[in-house]
Amino acid sequence: MELVIEQESALQDAASKLLKFAKNKNIFFLTGDIGAGKTTFIQSICKLIGTNDKVTSPTFSIVNEYSFLKKDNAEGVIYHIDLYRLKDTEEAIHAGIEDYLDRGDYVFIEWPQLIEPLGYKEVVKINIQIIENSKRNIIFL
Repeated sequence: MELVIEQESALQDAASKLLKFAKNKNIFFLTGDIGAGKTTFIQSICKLIGTNDKVTSPTFSIVNEYSFLKKDNAEGVIYHIDLYRLKDTEEAIHAGIEDYLDRGDYVFIEWPQLIEPLGYKEVVKINIQIIENSKRNIIFL
């Protein structure tokens, strides 16, 4: 699926389309240039899922955790991971990336190229391309 977003206010609709596209998948790999809007899109998705937590870039912390209430009122968790600063797959493994991916919670990973060799197949891949100023092309695979 491919969407062209002309302004930030259209991200909520894109987030809704992404979650429908994902069906039961809960792991999302986001790629795109620096400044393409990966974190901003994740903010829209997390808001739609239902977190009231402030969603911020985990560039320095590597992992941010947000909570939300599921439909059955049980507490759910969203993990927002940024692998930009890691050097290789081994460093990601030592950081515990596999533990996050195997929990069954929502996991959004920016700069996932390091862990693609781990072979997770039940993943929604999202690529955000800058077209101009605030215009973006968002592709779901």
